[in-house]
Amino acid sequence: MRKAMQLCSRPWLARTYTTGKETAREYLEKSAAPFEVFDRNAKRMQRNRAAARAVDSREVDYLKDEVAARVSDRLLDIKRRYHTVVEIGAGCGHLAKAVDEDMMDRLIMCDMAETALDRDIDATEYEVKVERRIVDEEAPVFDPASLDAVVSSLSMHWVNDLPGMLIQIRKALVPDGVFIGAMFGGDSLFELRTALQLADVERDGGIAARVSPLTDTRDVGSLLSRAGLTLSTIDVDNIVVNYPSMLHLVSDINAMGEGNAVVQRLPFIKRDTLLAASAIYKGKPCSLIIFYCRCCVCYCCCVAQRAIVCCRDALARVTHCVNSYFLL
Repeated sequence: MRKAMQLCSRPWLARTYTTGKETAREYLEKSAAPFEVFDRNAKRMQRNRAAARAVDSREVDYLKDEVAARVSDRLLDIKRRYHTVVEIGAGCGHLAKAVDEDMMDRLIMCDMAETALDRDIDATEYEVKVERRIVDEEAPVFDPASLDAVVSSLSMHWVNDLPGMLIQIRKALVPDGVFIGAMFGGDSLFELRTALQLADVERDGGIAARVSPLTDTRDVGSLLSRAGLTLSTIDVDNIVVNYPSMLHLVSDINAMGEGNAVVQRLPFIKRDTLLAASAIYKGKPCSLIIFYCRCCVCYCCCVAQRAIVCCRDALARVTHCVNSYFLL
């Protein structure tokens, strides 16, 4: 009895048991829940707190505005006019400032941070009709085959269940719909990460989770294929931003609402550790931060696209046979 009470007081030691009344599928779905890396509630509070300081928040819109403009350019590469476009993780409306009425009729801005979503509700007039909805990026709920295009700009890197999110997007797209996403990945903030790790080792004798983990190009391709998004292309943009010091960089990150939201993060950083990291950062030959943005363009496969792929494969086989015949 005492041992059972100790296990109840320590839930991380508890195991998942079946009650005997649930089916095998329900048991597997319960035991295969996505691993929680990011604290979504903390991220929502960070975004709302940053957007509440509207003046400071607008001063650091330069990065998200730039990425939103590049996402808009990739949307223009597709020679099509959309009726309804949904932006997941819209934030303060960075993409809405980069699109016009020649591209779409209506833009639905979805974000879980209400304050960030309504920051510029009275201050900015957009060229397209804008609708705001409070939606969590991890669980976008839309009617099946109801959306022409889905866009996400610098929001997916905070999602725990990224495969589940992409599957929901694929289900919401119409046949031959398009998904365009941009996210931080690779060695973004490499200089900051290195400086903090060296300072932690020097002051505390270990490494703490100061910067969130990021995805790689190969992982993004696998996730897109797993979600059923075909004809995908992945390109990388290197955006270099020069900061006078590490403290200026950290200040801008907090004003963007992009602070650390890892579940296993420490609640604070010691002053001497912060000063040591700042000194290490300034001592580098080049104090530049590189943001790697993964822009993925994927099409929801339809019957016509399957026919095109089959014809392409058949043509490749015929060409190979003809070349082999003439070589003989």
